[in-house]
This record gives sequence, structure tokens and C-alpha cells, in this order.
Amino acid sequence: MTVALAARVLDAPRAAPRAIVLVGPLPPPSGGMANQTQQLANLLEAEGCSVTVVRTNAPYRPSWIGLVHGVRALFRLVPYIISLWRAMREADLVHVMANSGWAWHLFAAPAIRIAALRGMPILVNYRGGDAAAFLARRHARVRATLAKARMLIVPSGFLVEVFAHHGLRARIVPNIVDVGAFHPAPALPAQLHVVVTRNLEPIYDIATALRAFAIVRELRPDARMTVAGSGPERSALEGLAAELGVAAHVRFSGRLDNAEVPALYRTASIALNPSRVDNMPISLLEAMASGVPIVSTDVGGVPFMVEDERTALLVPAGDPRRMAEAVLRLYEDRELARRIVEAARGRVPRYAWSSVRAQLFEAYASVMAGEAQPVTP
Repeated sequence: MTVALAARVLDAPRAAPRAIVLVGPLPPPSGGMANQTQQLANLLEAEGCSVTVVRTNAPYRPSWIGLVHGVRALFRLVPYIISLWRAMREADLVHVMANSGWAWHLFAAPAIRIAALRGMPILVNYRGGDAAAFLARRHARVRATLAKARMLIVPSGFLVEVFAHHGLRARIVPNIVDVGAFHPAPALPAQLHVVVTRNLEPIYDIATALRAFAIVRELRPDARMTVAGSGPERSALEGLAAELGVAAHVRFSGRLDNAEVPALYRTASIALNPSRVDNMPISLLEAMASGVPIVSTDVGGVPFMVEDERTALLVPAGDPRRMAEAVLRLYEDRELARRIVEAARGRVPRYAWSSVRAQLFEAYASVMAGEAQPVTP
């Protein structure tokens, strides 16, 4: 073998497992974690892997059970555990998509423990923005469960630091953005169109975004806003928009189909992320790939993902005045917007499958070969 050929062999990504059990939520409803699970399953299958998805948000059967609090969890948990046990019969590896709170206790932890019981190599893919608070409350239980996994991967340096604070090892494997679907429009629209693509839940603080938009309209009366997402706060947020006098200029589109989101970004002047808790929001990756300048709060993992004044404008959480000022600045200073878009798009390739594939397959190979450092030293 020549030196050049040997170098190419050493640099080549290691092969994917033959059969993978992928545990996580799927659309509907759409959401960052559900979309990533679906996208990953499709990409792995395209690589020739046999992927069995064990869905953590399967519909209730019968459907009316979903209305019965206290009982419905049992009706979802029992079929879920049976599905896990069956799916692991022929697998080479179990990949668990994990989050904080009850999602960890009801879905991630049982999957890890059942895989360990069956002697399966386990990789845990944790992606909750609320990890710091969750670990502070449940450190001992989470640590005991993670001790059964061969590797913990996270999408950002933010979560590496959070887990390291609790003596847990994590490796970065970034989130994936579909660069084929998300691409820029020929030019930013002339009319100011602010787009928010987050669920209507308290942690995403859409209320502050609406208050910021009301301030923006005082100087830009032609501005409009689209809020794409669903959730329990919709009625209250629609009431707030009416109270602020901007209801006629704010469209609550509801949750958009995955195929509709790229088209929405191509009509946007600004992508606004008002969240109070975050890790590595897929919505920001999508905006970056779509060539839309970003205004975001500087919470959690966001500053690990975008840099203030270079790839986004970052503002404090819960501050509508600062948020409005950043939106107006980006819209009025087209040269600044152009520089930010150009720098942000330069970072997008690191989140494309062509880049992430090698990192993920290397993690898989280490897990299956038993080479990875233990999560709990």
C-alpha cells in the first residue's frame, strides 16, 4: 500500500452499523428533536443501515386515553417498553435521543436500562437546553443511568460544559441541517418581515417577541410578523397581540409542515429567537442556511453557536426594547446584515450531513468496539 493510499484509508470515516435502533420522537408534531430524529433515520437508511425507530411520542391507543391525565402515561409507556424489547433483538447499536424532565424519566432512562439488560451497545444523544437545571435536581439518578451507556454525545460545547460540571464526559456531534432544502432567496425582502419559528411555550418567550414587534412598528408601520409554531400559549399570545395593537400584522400560522418552513424563511427579513432556555436551536441553523440575519437572546448554548456582531445580534432574554433595537438595526443597516449573513452561511457546512456523518460514524464505531471513554469516570 502506498503512503498516499494509507493516508486516505486512515482518514476515511468508519463504516456505519448494520442495524440501529433509534429511540426518539417523530413528527407530528414537528419540533427540533422530532425533526432531527426523522432526518437522522432517513440519512442512516440512505447510507445502507437498517433503522428501527422506536417512537417516544406514539399516538395514544385508544385516542381518548390522551384526555385522561394520570392514566395516559401508562398507556404510552407499556407499548413503548414492549417495542423497545422487540426492536433490540437484531440490533448492533441503540441510539437514544434524550431530553430533560419527564421525557428523560419516562423514555430515555427505560431505553438505556433495557438496552443494558440486553447487553446492547448504547449511545445517548442528549439535547435538552434545560440540562443545567435538570442535572442540578436529578444528578444522582441521571448519573446512575448514564453509567450504563458507552457514550454520551451532545450537539454543542455548551452541553459538554454542563455535563463536565457534574463529572460526566460528553462528545460533540452537531445537529444536522438540510442544506438542500434551506437556501437563500435572491435578496432580502423590501418590507420588514420578522419570523419566529418556535413552539408557543413559556420557555420560548414569544410574548417578549410580540412586545418587541410592537416597538418596531412604531418606527416601521409596514412591518409584519409570522409566528410559526403551536402550543398551549397560543390563545394568550393572540390576546397579547390584540392588546398591543398589532394583531392585524401578526400571523399565527400554527405548526408548519417541514416542507413549508424553508419557503417561510425565504420571505423573512429577520429571524427572531426570543427563548429563555436553549441549547442549539435548529431554527437558527435553518435561518443561517437560508441567508436570513438573526436576532437571538444570548441564553444557554446560543453563544456557542453564533457570535454577537459577527454571525448574529445577541440580546438579553426578556428585554423587548433591546430586541426591537437589534431588529431595526439589522433591517436598516443592509451592509451589516449582509456581513452577518455571509459569515453565518460560512459556518453552515459544518452542520451538513457530509460533515456530521464522519463524526457520528466514528462515535458509533467506538461504541460498538468498546473503545469509548466511560461517561462516568
